[in-house]
Amino acid sequence: MTLRETATFTDEAADRDGAGALVRVLRPLVQAEAYAEAHDGALDSADLEQAVWVRLLERLDAEGPPADAAGWVRGAVHEEARRARRRALRERPYAGEPPTGPAACPERAALVAERRRMLRAAVARTPGHCPRLLTAMLSSVDPTYREIAGQLGISQGSLGPMRSRCLGCLRRMLPAEVAAPELRGMER
Repeated sequence: MTLRETATFTDEAADRDGAGALVRVLRPLVQAEAYAEAHDGALDSADLEQAVWVRLLERLDAEGPPADAAGWVRGAVHEEARRARRRALRERPYAGEPPTGPAACPERAALVAERRRMLRAAVARTPGHCPRLLTAMLSSVDPTYREIAGQLGISQGSLGPMRSRCLGCLRRMLPAEVAAPELRGMER
């Protein structure tokens, strides 16, 4: 069926069955035009089709069926594709997924930040080489023992015992400052 035959048939079908016949007749034309307009993959042809159908239904309510249905479909698909391309130029992709876990809850994030601050303050009050050692171990870059030993100017073999002493000192300091975590499971 040519476009001229489609337009003629559309007028006859609209007189007979109304909007249902018009939709049945125009469906292949709308699909073909939307597919052709979305050929480069930047647009989704199904989205274009849906937008054209909405425009057609709005037009049927307001003005009735178009006189030249094939021409109206071509123009409507072209206009909706132009709108979609303009909209795509203005849209910016979301930078990342919304946070989940402890960072998703502002109260929990504040508590975690407070615990880190208290830990850093306690580390700063430890004696001897402990502040430097513990600060190096808490680093966000997660250094190796070799890197920590080189940074502190001590042998890698003495790093383990020194770490144990510093962590023991830190354990003795923290219970007085940080509340014990809440119990999990069943209490007896």
